[in-house]
Amino acid sequence: MQVRHYVLGAALLAQLLPCTLQAQTSTDKPEWTQREITRNKATARRVYEEGLSQGRFEVPYTKDFVGHGGGTATFTHEDGIKEAKGWRQAFPDLKVSVDRVVAEGDLVTVSWTARGTNTAAGQGIPATGRSVRTSGITMFRFADGAIAEEWTAGDALGLLRQLGLLPTPPARVAQGQ
Repeated sequence: MQVRHYVLGAALLAQLLPCTLQAQTSTDKPEWTQREITRNKATARRVYEEGLSQGRFEVPYTKDFVGHGGGTATFTHEDGIKEAKGWRQAFPDLKVSVDRVVAEGDLVTVSWTARGTNTAAGQGIPATGRSVRTSGITMFRFADGAIAEEWTAGDALGLLRQLGLLPTPPARVAQGQ
């Protein structure tokens, strides 16, 4: 089941990534040191371990940061912080664990799992009292140790189903019956 979520998340992320990602990736610095890659991985972890899990939003972002949402939507750093605070409001016990981190050059990809109980309204979601577990994948592009771009794909459909905000799909009938 976990593998399927990663495969689906990776497929969705591939759909979201614009073909221009390579052009946006730093080409003036072909050699990234292990120290820089390690620093960028640690910063990416902080987004989840400090920001989303603890409400401490002190990770460095560039002034011209661009976040890429589903489809063609983009968002600013301020929009992203507002959304993260909305998730923490809706799920006061939110904990997001980092499952895997992979980095190459200025790109860091994180697969994550979020758990929490929806005890308050936030992010346009009414309080349901339900506990949820969902996962996703995020790719960050770094510039000089700060996050310059972000692409995130998560299981929004599964989250809404767990919250009881979408109908449960009908049970499948075995073929030949």
